[in-house]
Amino acid sequence: MKNHGLAVLGLLFATACSVCMAADEQLTNLLSLEEGALPVVVPKSYSGWNAEHLLDNGTKSGWACEEGNVKNNVFVFEMAEPAILTRFEFDNLSVDTEGAGAKDILVEVSNTSEKTGFVKVLETALADKRDGQSFPSAKGPASRWVRLTIKTNQGSTSYTELFSFRGYGKKPPSSTPEKISGTYSTNYNNFHLRQQGTALTGCYEYKEGLLDGVIEGRVMKLTWREDDGNGPAVMVFSKDGKTFKGFWWHSSGAKGAPSGIWTGTKISNDVGGCPHWSGSVGSELKKKLLNEKRARVYGILFDTDSDVIRSESRPVLEEVLFVLKGEPGWKLTIEGHTDATGSDTHNQTLSQKRAESVAAFLRSGGIDAGRLTTAGFGKSKPVADNDTELGRAQNRRVELVRQ
Repeated sequence: MKNHGLAVLGLLFATACSVCMAADEQLTNLLSLEEGALPVVVPKSYSGWNAEHLLDNGTKSGWACEEGNVKNNVFVFEMAEPAILTRFEFDNLSVDTEGAGAKDILVEVSNTSEKTGFVKVLETALADKRDGQSFPSAKGPASRWVRLTIKTNQGSTSYTELFSFRGYGKKPPSSTPEKISGTYSTNYNNFHLRQQGTALTGCYEYKEGLLDGVIEGRVMKLTWREDDGNGPAVMVFSKDGKTFKGFWWHSSGAKGAPSGIWTGTKISNDVGGCPHWSGSVGSELKKKLLNEKRARVYGILFDTDSDVIRSESRPVLEEVLFVLKGEPGWKLTIEGHTDATGSDTHNQTLSQKRAESVAAFLRSGGIDAGRLTTAGFGKSKPVADNDTELGRAQNRRVELVRQ
């Protein structure tokens, strides 16, 4: 069996909630790393073919059993919040060993624990070497744990392989743990994090690392930047907010398996800091506008298919207001951008209205109208791949440009 090369996901997560388009009626793959799903029970695996590859939305990276253990491999995946999954999807086109593709499978769900309370919602046989095999789920309860049993493969006595396991449902409401801000001990040294509304900013003591992004319920979607690279990361908090676990990727333009694991434990409610970090959303925003004349604003949320700003966006907008009051000579263009969901005309109109809503908030806070202009670009200036939810999330954004 040849070595499993890790594809990487070239997407920045940090603008996952900015200028959100109307996608609520669409089903979301809740069994994905980007939505905070994590493997919590895994069978023994072939080196480099890890269980998280089933959840990475990449068809070229996958899981394989340890040699010879081809039957009855059991996984349990934990979702960030209980949800009803209505459809499951599997990929096995890219099998590495003839006959190794997963065949007979069983899917069960539980809202009790990772060990008990499971109810069968799907039992079927997969075709060999075919991606996108989709099956409806039997109606089950809203559940947090999903157990997948791969009973058999297509005939190989050496390996069993599966490349994707997706579970679709409506995204449930989520709650954010209290007191996210603080210092965490992580496998990349201390991690200093400040939460302001839905926006996150911070640093870590490794290669002058910087962080910014958003918090969605218990899921952090961040961009990390170091002196020799950058990329996205998704980490999931425990319910008490004291620990997190997740994954990071390099930004190389491809999608697939994560580049590494990122775990942390809270050691102080004091945020602390790093010499290379300015300490707040507003300070980082000012630094970008001063040095680069352009900045994305994380954590601005709108009602679905609307230009009405949601209340949890206020702390972020007040940071923008603070920056503008401190720099009375600055004039800004507020840009609205969307993903490729919806028509060109609809996206253009909505992005313009949302940019105008941000400008209206700033005017109401005392910023002279002559300092602000607005522009809506719809989906015409994507910064990521619209074929994935994370790419679409990056494309839904507000940007500020210093004139």
